[in-house]
Amino acid sequence: MSTRTPLKLFAIAAFSVTAGTAAGFEPEGKVECLAPADPGGGWDFTCRSVGKVMEDLDIVPRSVQTINMAGAGGGVAYAHTVSKRAGDEQLLVAASTATTTRLAQGQFQGMDADMVNWIGALGADYGVIAVADDSEYEDLPDLMAALEEDPRSVKFGGGSAKGGWDHLKVLIAADAAGVENLPRIPYLSYNNGGEAMTQVVGGHVDAFTGDISEAQGFMESGDLRVLAVLSEERLPGEFDDIPTAREQGIDALGPNWRGFYMPADISDDARDYWVDAMDTIYASDEWQQVMTNNGLMPFHMSAGEFETFVKNQIDDIETLSKDIGLIQ
Repeated sequence: MSTRTPLKLFAIAAFSVTAGTAAGFEPEGKVECLAPADPGGGWDFTCRSVGKVMEDLDIVPRSVQTINMAGAGGGVAYAHTVSKRAGDEQLLVAASTATTTRLAQGQFQGMDADMVNWIGALGADYGVIAVADDSEYEDLPDLMAALEEDPRSVKFGGGSAKGGWDHLKVLIAADAAGVENLPRIPYLSYNNGGEAMTQVVGGHVDAFTGDISEAQGFMESGDLRVLAVLSEERLPGEFDDIPTAREQGIDALGPNWRGFYMPADISDDARDYWVDAMDTIYASDEWQQVMTNNGLMPFHMSAGEFETFVKNQIDDIETLSKDIGLIQ
Protein backbone atom coordinates (compact mmCIF):
# COMPACT_ATOMS: atom_id res chain seq x y z
CA MET A 1 0.00 0.00 0.00
CA SER A 2 1.30 3.44 -0.81
CA THR A 3 2.36 5.91 1.84
CA ARG A 4 0.16 8.99 2.02
CA THR A 5 1.12 12.08 3.98
CA PRO A 6 -0.76 15.15 2.67
CA LEU A 7 1.71 17.82 3.64
CA LYS A 8 -0.65 20.78 3.64
CA LEU A 9 -2.85 18.94 6.12
CA PHE A 10 0.01 18.86 8.59
CA ALA A 11 1.49 22.32 7.98
CA ILE A 12 2.44 24.13 11.17
CA ALA A 13 2.53 27.92 11.15
CA ALA A 14 4.04 30.28 13.69
CA PHE A 15 3.55 34.02 13.62
CA SER A 16 4.78 36.94 15.70
CA VAL A 17 2.03 38.72 17.59
CA THR A 18 1.57 41.96 19.45
CA ALA A 19 -0.31 41.90 22.72
CA GLY A 20 -3.31 44.14 22.99
CA THR A 21 -7.07 44.26 23.36
CA ALA A 22 -9.83 45.31 21.02
CA ALA A 23 -11.92 48.36 21.84
CA GLY A 24 -15.71 48.33 22.15
CA PHE A 25 -16.18 45.12 24.15
CA GLU A 26 -15.14 43.98 27.59
CA PRO A 27 -16.26 40.67 29.14
CA GLU A 28 -18.38 41.02 32.25
CA GLY A 29 -18.97 38.45 34.94
CA LYS A 30 -18.66 34.77 34.12
CA VAL A 31 -16.69 33.58 31.10
CA GLU A 32 -17.24 29.95 30.16
CA CYS A 33 -14.95 27.55 28.33
CA LEU A 34 -16.71 24.51 26.95
CA ALA A 35 -14.53 21.37 26.84
CA PRO A 36 -16.25 18.80 24.57
CA ALA A 37 -15.09 15.83 26.68
CA ASP A 38 -14.88 14.60 30.25
CA PRO A 39 -12.04 15.86 32.51
CA GLY A 40 -8.59 14.50 31.71
CA GLY A 41 -8.39 14.88 27.93
CA GLY A 42 -6.87 17.38 25.53
CA TRP A 43 -9.89 19.68 25.26
CA ASP A 44 -10.14 19.83 29.06
CA PHE A 45 -6.42 20.65 29.20
CA THR A 46 -6.91 23.43 26.64
CA CYS A 47 -9.76 25.09 28.54
CA ARG A 48 -8.13 24.90 31.95
CA SER A 49 -4.65 25.95 30.82
CA VAL A 50 -5.83 28.87 28.69
CA GLY A 51 -8.34 29.91 31.34
CA LYS A 52 -5.58 30.14 33.94
CA VAL A 53 -3.41 32.31 31.67
CA MET A 54 -6.41 34.55 30.89
CA GLU A 55 -6.84 35.11 34.60
CA ASP A 56 -3.13 35.79 35.12
CA LEU A 57 -3.11 38.35 32.28
CA ASP A 58 -6.36 40.02 33.41
CA ILE A 59 -8.04 39.26 30.09
CA VAL A 60 -11.14 38.19 32.01
CA PRO A 61 -12.71 40.03 34.99
CA ARG A 62 -12.98 36.89 37.11
CA SER A 63 -12.19 33.23 36.68
CA VAL A 64 -12.88 31.18 33.56
CA GLN A 65 -15.29 28.33 34.29
CA THR A 66 -14.53 25.09 32.44
CA ILE A 67 -17.68 23.14 31.56
CA ASN A 68 -17.23 19.55 30.38
CA MET A 69 -19.74 18.41 27.75
CA ALA A 70 -18.75 15.02 26.37
CA GLY A 71 -20.39 13.17 23.53
CA ALA A 72 -20.20 12.30 19.84
CA GLY A 73 -16.53 13.24 19.49
CA GLY A 74 -17.32 16.90 20.18
CA GLY A 75 -20.64 16.85 18.35
CA VAL A 76 -22.76 17.42 21.46
CA ALA A 77 -20.83 20.58 22.34
CA TYR A 78 -20.89 21.77 18.72
CA ALA A 79 -24.66 21.28 18.47
CA HIS A 80 -25.15 23.01 21.82
CA THR A 81 -23.10 25.99 20.65
CA VAL A 82 -24.93 26.22 17.32
CA SER A 83 -28.48 25.69 18.54
CA LYS A 84 -28.53 27.14 22.05
CA ARG A 85 -25.71 29.66 22.45
CA ALA A 86 -25.90 31.86 19.34
CA GLY A 87 -24.91 35.41 20.24
CA ASP A 88 -23.20 34.39 23.51
CA GLU A 89 -20.14 36.63 23.59
CA GLN A 90 -18.63 35.03 26.69
CA LEU A 91 -18.51 31.42 25.56
CA LEU A 92 -15.30 29.88 24.21
CA VAL A 93 -15.25 26.28 22.98
CA ALA A 94 -12.06 24.22 22.86
CA ALA A 95 -11.31 22.74 19.44
CA SER A 96 -8.57 20.83 17.69
CA THR A 97 -7.81 18.70 14.67
CA ALA A 98 -10.33 16.25 16.15
CA THR A 99 -13.03 18.86 15.55
CA THR A 100 -12.14 19.35 11.90
CA THR A 101 -11.91 15.58 11.47
CA ARG A 102 -15.50 15.08 12.59
CA LEU A 103 -16.69 17.94 10.41
CA ALA A 104 -14.79 16.49 7.44
CA GLN A 105 -16.45 13.11 7.90
CA GLY A 106 -19.96 14.54 8.24
CA GLN A 107 -20.28 13.36 11.85
CA PHE A 108 -21.83 16.63 13.05
CA GLN A 109 -25.05 15.95 11.19
CA GLY A 110 -26.56 19.00 9.54
CA MET A 111 -23.76 21.27 10.78
CA ASP A 112 -20.68 22.70 9.09
CA ALA A 113 -17.73 24.98 9.79
CA ASP A 114 -19.63 28.12 8.77
CA MET A 115 -21.98 27.84 11.77
CA VAL A 116 -19.42 29.08 14.33
CA ASN A 117 -16.68 31.71 14.62
CA TRP A 118 -13.13 30.32 14.48
CA ILE A 119 -11.15 32.50 16.90
CA GLY A 120 -7.58 31.25 16.93
CA ALA A 121 -5.06 28.48 17.63
CA LEU A 122 -2.47 28.41 20.41
CA GLY A 123 -0.11 25.54 19.68
CA ALA A 124 0.08 22.03 18.28
CA ASP A 125 0.01 18.90 20.39
CA TYR A 126 1.77 16.04 18.61
CA GLY A 127 0.29 12.58 18.49
CA VAL A 128 1.84 9.57 20.20
CA ILE A 129 1.40 5.83 20.08
CA ALA A 130 2.05 4.24 23.46
CA VAL A 131 1.73 0.97 25.34
CA ALA A 132 1.74 -0.15 28.96
CA ASP A 133 5.17 -0.30 30.55
CA ASP A 134 5.13 -4.10 30.61
CA SER A 135 3.90 -4.48 27.00
CA GLU A 136 5.50 -7.05 24.72
CA TYR A 137 5.96 -4.39 22.02
CA GLU A 138 9.40 -2.82 22.28
CA ASP A 139 9.17 -0.16 19.56
CA LEU A 140 6.88 1.10 16.79
CA PRO A 141 8.19 -1.24 14.06
CA ASP A 142 7.55 -4.16 16.42
CA LEU A 143 3.94 -3.03 16.89
CA MET A 144 3.45 -2.43 13.18
CA ALA A 145 4.91 -5.84 12.33
CA ALA A 146 2.19 -7.42 14.47
CA LEU A 147 -0.44 -5.45 12.56
CA GLU A 148 1.07 -6.43 9.24
CA GLU A 149 0.85 -10.10 10.18
CA ASP A 150 -2.72 -9.71 11.50
CA PRO A 151 -4.47 -6.29 11.49
CA ARG A 152 -6.76 -7.44 14.28
CA SER A 153 -3.96 -8.52 16.62
CA VAL A 154 -3.52 -5.13 18.34
CA LYS A 155 -6.43 -3.32 19.98
CA PHE A 156 -6.06 0.49 20.17
CA GLY A 157 -7.86 2.91 22.48
CA GLY A 158 -8.18 6.70 22.21
CA GLY A 159 -10.22 9.66 23.30
CA SER A 160 -11.86 10.48 19.97
CA ALA A 161 -14.80 8.71 18.38
CA LYS A 162 -14.22 5.93 15.86
CA GLY A 163 -12.96 7.58 12.69
CA GLY A 164 -11.82 10.61 14.70
CA TRP A 165 -8.37 12.12 14.89
CA ASP A 166 -6.94 9.66 17.43
CA HIS A 167 -8.17 6.78 15.27
CA LEU A 168 -6.79 8.44 12.12
CA LYS A 169 -3.31 8.72 13.67
CA VAL A 170 -3.12 4.94 14.02
CA LEU A 171 -4.23 4.46 10.42
CA ILE A 172 -1.74 7.06 9.15
CA ALA A 173 1.10 5.26 10.95
CA ALA A 174 -0.08 1.80 9.86
CA ASP A 175 -0.46 2.94 6.25
CA ALA A 176 3.05 4.41 6.30
CA ALA A 177 4.34 1.09 7.65
CA GLY A 178 2.74 -0.83 4.78
CA VAL A 179 -0.07 -2.45 6.79
CA GLU A 180 -3.03 -3.52 4.65
CA ASN A 181 -6.72 -3.87 5.53
CA LEU A 182 -6.58 -0.72 7.65
CA PRO A 183 -10.32 -0.70 8.50
CA ARG A 184 -9.85 -4.07 10.27
CA ILE A 185 -7.54 -2.58 12.94
CA PRO A 186 -9.56 -2.56 16.20
CA TYR A 187 -10.13 0.85 17.75
CA LEU A 188 -12.09 1.49 20.95
CA SER A 189 -13.43 4.97 21.59
CA TYR A 190 -13.44 6.42 25.12
CA ASN A 191 -14.76 9.71 26.48
CA ASN A 192 -11.24 11.09 26.86
CA GLY A 193 -7.59 10.17 26.63
CA GLY A 194 -7.27 9.61 30.38
CA GLU A 195 -9.90 6.87 30.31
CA ALA A 196 -8.24 5.25 27.29
CA MET A 197 -4.83 5.22 28.98
CA THR A 198 -6.34 3.68 32.12
CA GLN A 199 -7.63 0.81 29.96
CA VAL A 200 -4.19 0.35 28.38
CA VAL A 201 -2.36 0.41 31.71
CA GLY A 202 -4.93 -2.04 33.11
CA GLY A 203 -4.25 -4.51 30.30
CA HIS A 204 -7.69 -4.27 28.70
CA VAL A 205 -6.41 -2.52 25.54
CA ASP A 206 -3.05 -3.10 23.82
CA ALA A 207 -2.05 0.42 22.78
CA PHE A 208 -2.96 4.07 23.26
CA THR A 209 -3.33 6.65 20.52
CA GLY A 210 -3.57 10.27 21.63
CA ASP A 211 -1.48 13.37 22.21
CA ILE A 212 1.67 14.03 24.20
CA SER A 213 -0.08 16.39 26.66
CA GLU A 214 -2.59 13.67 27.53
CA ALA A 215 0.10 11.03 28.06
CA GLN A 216 2.46 13.09 30.20
CA GLY A 217 1.09 12.10 33.61
CA PHE A 218 1.09 8.37 32.83
CA MET A 219 4.59 8.71 31.37
CA GLU A 220 5.89 10.39 34.52
CA SER A 221 4.35 7.69 36.72
CA GLY A 222 6.09 5.02 34.65
CA ASP A 223 2.85 3.27 33.71
CA LEU A 224 2.93 4.20 30.03
CA ARG A 225 5.75 3.75 27.52
CA VAL A 226 5.59 5.93 24.39
CA LEU A 227 6.78 4.04 21.31
CA ALA A 228 6.78 7.04 18.99
CA VAL A 229 5.83 10.69 18.68
CA LEU A 230 4.33 11.64 15.30
CA SER A 231 6.42 14.77 14.77
CA GLU A 232 9.01 15.92 12.27
CA GLU A 233 11.75 15.92 14.90
CA ARG A 234 12.08 14.92 18.54
CA LEU A 235 10.24 17.23 20.90
CA PRO A 236 12.35 19.45 23.16
CA GLY A 237 12.96 19.31 26.90
CA GLU A 238 11.76 16.34 28.90
CA PHE A 239 10.34 14.69 25.78
CA ASP A 240 13.61 14.53 23.83
CA ASP A 241 14.17 10.85 24.65
CA ILE A 242 11.01 9.80 22.78
CA PRO A 243 11.84 8.63 19.25
CA THR A 244 9.83 9.87 16.29
CA ALA A 245 8.05 7.48 13.95
CA ARG A 246 10.20 8.86 11.14
CA GLU A 247 13.49 7.89 12.76
CA GLN A 248 12.10 4.36 13.13
CA GLY A 249 11.48 4.19 9.38
CA ILE A 250 7.75 5.03 9.46
CA ASP A 251 7.00 8.36 7.81
CA ALA A 252 3.93 9.37 9.83
CA LEU A 253 3.04 12.83 11.15
CA GLY A 254 0.16 13.68 13.48
CA PRO A 255 0.05 17.22 14.88
CA ASN A 256 -3.12 18.25 16.68
CA TRP A 257 -3.64 22.01 16.86
CA ARG A 258 -5.27 23.47 19.95
CA GLY A 259 -7.62 26.42 19.61
CA PHE A 260 -11.13 27.80 19.98
CA TYR A 261 -14.37 28.60 18.25
CA MET A 262 -17.27 30.76 19.46
CA PRO A 263 -20.99 30.89 18.70
CA ALA A 264 -22.40 32.60 15.63
CA ASP A 265 -24.08 36.02 15.78
CA ILE A 266 -21.62 37.65 18.16
CA SER A 267 -20.74 41.30 17.54
CA ASP A 268 -17.66 42.29 15.56
CA ASP A 269 -16.30 44.00 18.67
CA ALA A 270 -16.62 40.83 20.75
CA ARG A 271 -15.03 38.71 18.06
CA ASP A 272 -12.15 41.18 17.72
CA TYR A 273 -11.68 41.16 21.50
CA TRP A 274 -11.31 37.40 21.70
CA VAL A 275 -9.15 37.17 18.58
CA ASP A 276 -6.88 39.79 20.13
CA ALA A 277 -6.95 37.89 23.43
CA MET A 278 -5.63 34.78 21.65
CA ASP A 279 -2.77 36.86 20.23
CA THR A 280 -2.01 38.25 23.69
CA ILE A 281 -2.04 34.81 25.30
CA TYR A 282 0.22 33.30 22.65
CA ALA A 283 2.77 36.12 23.00
CA SER A 284 2.89 35.88 26.81
CA ASP A 285 5.69 34.29 28.80
CA GLU A 286 3.04 32.46 30.80
CA TRP A 287 1.67 30.64 27.76
CA GLN A 288 5.09 29.91 26.32
CA GLN A 289 5.92 28.19 29.60
CA VAL A 290 2.72 26.13 29.39
CA MET A 291 3.72 25.09 25.88
CA THR A 292 7.20 24.08 27.00
CA ASN A 293 5.90 22.11 29.98
CA ASN A 294 3.37 20.18 27.91
CA GLY A 295 5.16 19.51 24.64
CA LEU A 296 3.15 22.00 22.57
CA MET A 297 4.85 23.19 19.41
CA PRO A 298 4.54 26.65 17.76
CA PHE A 299 1.26 27.10 15.92
CA HIS A 300 -0.66 30.35 15.90
CA MET A 301 -3.26 31.73 13.55
CA SER A 302 -5.98 34.23 14.23
CA ALA A 303 -9.03 35.78 12.59
CA GLY A 304 -9.66 35.04 8.89
CA GLU A 305 -6.38 33.22 8.42
CA PHE A 306 -7.37 30.58 10.96
CA GLU A 307 -10.83 30.18 9.45
CA THR A 308 -9.27 29.58 6.02
CA PHE A 309 -6.87 27.03 7.52
CA VAL A 310 -9.74 25.18 9.24
CA LYS A 311 -11.76 24.89 6.04
CA ASN A 312 -8.72 23.74 4.04
CA GLN A 313 -7.92 21.13 6.68
CA ILE A 314 -11.49 19.83 6.57
CA ASP A 315 -11.14 19.35 2.82
CA ASP A 316 -7.81 17.52 3.25
CA ILE A 317 -9.08 15.20 6.00
CA GLU A 318 -12.14 14.37 3.92
CA THR A 319 -9.84 13.28 1.09
CA LEU A 320 -7.62 11.27 3.46
CA SER A 321 -10.65 9.57 5.06
CA LYS A 322 -11.88 8.50 1.63
CA ASP A 323 -8.43 7.25 0.62
CA ILE A 324 -8.22 4.86 3.58
CA GLY A 325 -11.82 3.72 3.40
CA LEU A 326 -13.35 5.44 6.41
CA ILE A 327 -15.99 7.26 4.38
CA GLN A 328 -17.36 6.88 0.87
